[in-house]
Amino acid sequence: MDNRDEVREFLTSRRAKISPERAGLPTGSRRRVPGLRRSEVAALADMSVEYYAKLERGNLAGASPAVLEAVARVLQLDDAERAHLLNLAQAADGTDALTRPRRRRAKEGWKVHRSLQWTLDAITAGPAFVRNGRMDVLATNRLARAFYRDLYAAPGNQANLARFQFLDPASRRFYPDWDRFADVAVAILRTEAGRNPYDKDLHDLVGELSTRSEEFRTRWGAHDVRHHGTGTKRFHHEIVGEVTLAFEGLELAAEPGLTLTIYAAEPGSPSEEGLRLLASWSATQETSPPARPMTN
Repeated sequence: MDNRDEVREFLTSRRAKISPERAGLPTGSRRRVPGLRRSEVAALADMSVEYYAKLERGNLAGASPAVLEAVARVLQLDDAERAHLLNLAQAADGTDALTRPRRRRAKEGWKVHRSLQWTLDAITAGPAFVRNGRMDVLATNRLARAFYRDLYAAPGNQANLARFQFLDPASRRFYPDWDRFADVAVAILRTEAGRNPYDKDLHDLVGELSTRSEEFRTRWGAHDVRHHGTGTKRFHHEIVGEVTLAFEGLELAAEPGLTLTIYAAEPGSPSEEGLRLLASWSATQETSPPARPMTN
């Protein structure tokens, strides 16, 4: 697969972020490019300008691990960016053809195993769900279904967190830190595009979001990637109000490319009480939200 445009834009965007000061170089008065020059990257990586220019034009095929490590070091790539660069190099020369895990093309072609659904259902204290790299939600426990009720309310979301983020106005209420969530969503998709460049469904999703959302299109052009494994997030749920939840993302060894995400509230916190209230509402399937206990 020809991924030269992706490689070129990724390396160019990373180079633009490294100032001479960060690289330990003197700052000149006449700099026509943001960040480092190609010649400076080449010198710091101990390679010829011609060879680095070849890499930055998108030709990573045949680049050795030592060369990739030198580029990553000079561009000060973090762990997620280093992994992305390696994935791009493997896709460029085809070395990932036998090593990459088989990923199901469409979410409709995947059915949750009974044991996995039992595991999800056994998690009762917080929302838990399984998603793929395209951010399709594939399986949930009952609390996650109630928690993400906005996701399922609009058929156009297709149970996809990225569509919900950028195309559904309800996401602006659900995510108080909307810009942060938007950055994360695009970084997850960009990471998946580097790891699995043969996914037509992902290409179609990116094309749809790029066409319909300027905010997605701008972020996609930044080429930011990240590992999204743990952290804390704020939500505003229409039933229980604002909750702050910690999350853990666990890769499923038996299902390559799928992630189990589990949310939990701090014990004794108002957020934990909010999840209990939501669980009660979900269990009874009440038609109107229960009154939330008043706090001083």
